[in-house]
Amino acid sequence: MQTSLPAAVAVPESPLPSMAPVFRAPNTLRSLGRAMRIILLMAVVISLLVNPQALHSVQAFAITYAYTVMYSTGLWLTNGYVVEWLNRRYAWTTQPLRRLLLTLAVSLGGSVLVIVLMNAVLLLLLNKPLAQLWSADVYWQILVPLIITVIISLFNHSRAFFLQWREAAVRAERLEKETAVARLDSLRRQVDPHFLFNSLNALTSLVEENDPPRAVRFIRQLSQVYRYVLDSESQELVPLADEVRFAENYLALQKTRLGDALAVDMQLPPAALHAFFVPPLALQLLLENVIKHNTAFQADPLRVAVTLDAAAHTLTVRNTRRPRRLAPGESSGQGLKNLSARYAFLTDKPVAIGEEAGEFVVTLPLLVI
Repeated sequence: MQTSLPAAVAVPESPLPSMAPVFRAPNTLRSLGRAMRIILLMAVVISLLVNPQALHSVQAFAITYAYTVMYSTGLWLTNGYVVEWLNRRYAWTTQPLRRLLLTLAVSLGGSVLVIVLMNAVLLLLLNKPLAQLWSADVYWQILVPLIITVIISLFNHSRAFFLQWREAAVRAERLEKETAVARLDSLRRQVDPHFLFNSLNALTSLVEENDPPRAVRFIRQLSQVYRYVLDSESQELVPLADEVRFAENYLALQKTRLGDALAVDMQLPPAALHAFFVPPLALQLLLENVIKHNTAFQADPLRVAVTLDAAAHTLTVRNTRRPRRLAPGESSGQGLKNLSARYAFLTDKPVAIGEEAGEFVVTLPLLVI
């Protein structure tokens, strides 16, 4: 029966390389059970490799096997669950220095703790004094597996770092592409001939009515609309207060054309706007969709309500649903899809689109920087 301390302490050298890539913080009982089955199976092989004479004694094999299972499970938990917890709390791409320091602390501290604890358990099983933990012979038996553990942990952490970095690069590229498409679509919609034609017709009516003050105000609002479109073209987010002012200018142009056929109620406390951000032209896109896709009459106005829920960080646009037939080519149907795609890269909260009591309702998540 070979149960000397050096042979037993050598156990962790084999399980770590095999198990480290396999176990990465299972999230379900099924994956946990699968991991434990692999550990138990590998522990049999490792026990026979490090102590082949244990085949001649059930007690010797039981001690070696139990020690191997405890050792492997402890190191797996330390370098598996904790690493995944670090991945969720401190991503390599956002906090690299803090993540590096925490990784070193967790890998070294956790591994040392597991190694010392397992050796202490082995000494107790062998009825030997715990003072041997600090002897020179045991020192090297702790240092060698610790070095192996650190090397393997650094490999796994490096792999996680490059995977997260690659994922972030891919997401950034996709976000840039989606944003570019959305910007081009927004710019195209703003310089759409229908919009220009309607705006110029409204301006012509004001001139013919000999109403210079309103005509001047209309021209200024029209210039502010296009100025905002050009200024926000290169931005991923804009303050909600700026977006609301732009939407008010846009609605003023539409009111000049539609008059009382358009009734808009914007319940937006100015003090609550400054804390939030949205993608540029997000609110205007929703208002444009309302006007484009619904009929509006002087006797029966098209009603639109814009509300802010500061506690829930949402902006909701709802309108009476009165669909009208659109001319071919007047609508591409991509506006809401592009907006939802842009939000998907900025937050995990989706754009909510649906109907409630005969109203079409769109809720935008508000972002906080």
